[in-house]
Amino acid sequence: MTQSPVIDIMTPPRQLLSVLLPRPRFPGRTLLWLPLLCLAMSVSAAENAFVNDAEAPVPSSVRPGTPWQESNTRLPPWPKDADLVELVPDGPESSLRYFIDTGNLRVGSDDVVRYTLVAEGRNGVRNLSVEGIRCTPRGAYKTYAYGTAERFTPVEAEEWSDISGDGTERWRHDLWRFHFCIPHGFKPRPEIDMVRSLKGRIAPRQNMGFLPD
Repeated sequence: MTQSPVIDIMTPPRQLLSVLLPRPRFPGRTLLWLPLLCLAMSVSAAENAFVNDAEAPVPSSVRPGTPWQESNTRLPPWPKDADLVELVPDGPESSLRYFIDTGNLRVGSDDVVRYTLVAEGRNGVRNLSVEGIRCTPRGAYKTYAYGTAERFTPVEAEEWSDISGDGTERWRHDLWRFHFCIPHGFKPRPEIDMVRSLKGRIAPRQNMGFLPD
């Protein structure tokens, strides 16, 4: 058992502090090792796998997704009248009649539905366009070429645009919502089912669209 130091009441204050305060437990030479010890501890913490980093942990099974990339597009041949199927859009009556060339309706490796649209006026004049539709949640379309006099002219640097359900482009919205894309699946139907749908051979339940207007 450690005995308490005997204090003389006549001890000067400075000497009294040295008696009352505990002496350092480390000799002066040992204190020289403290900086090296702190450095070793910091290196060990840096190598510790359980130290929290700024980046959130990601399971090893998770792989980064591959960005979507559009494939090259070849323009189709001029449509034959026997392959044209009329598309009657929902909404007000239009001054144009719309037809889809079912003979050249294709789904690319990039999941883009490419088709030829024929817009016919009341005077019988036809305007053609080659377009693509993506089965995204809101739909997107792109025009590749316009056609007149049995010849297609490519469109340069055309960008993808959102599909609108209003105005004169209601027909494109109907293609995306009812005929080309699997409801709530966000991917194209098989080509044969697209043709069946355009011809009215798919039940209304199968023809339900993606999202309400």
